[in-house]
Amino acid sequence: QVQLVESGGGLVQAGGSLRLSCAVSGRTFSSYAMGWFRQAPVKEREFVAGISWRGGTTDYADSVKGRFSVTGDASKNTVYLQMNSLKPEDTAVYYCAARKSYLARSGFDYWGQGTQVTVSS
Repeated sequence: QVQLVESGGGLVQAGGSLRLSCAVSGRTFSSYAMGWFRQAPVKEREFVAGISWRGGTTDYADSVKGRFSVTGDASKNTVYLQMNSLKPEDTAVYYCAARKSYLARSGFDYWGQGTQVTVSS
């Protein structure tokens, strides 16, 4: 079993930055891929960014490309999402997820509890 715990959410003004962290524990493998998703009120959950532990391949949704950056520290079993130039439309609950296979935008097997990010205008 894999446990994921997000942290780092909060309230920030538009144009500001936040860094989310996802601590991974339990049975993990270097072949896993990690992803960040978000869900705003009355909207479906959407893919934000992802990274593969092996090779460090990354993927970003068009809406965050150039503003967000996903990184991983294997020695700490932690994945980060650096969010810059935040916009009010980035407001959502952000979830960390793990996939027991290659990096993709769906098919994740484990999920964290989520952390709230609120961007004020």
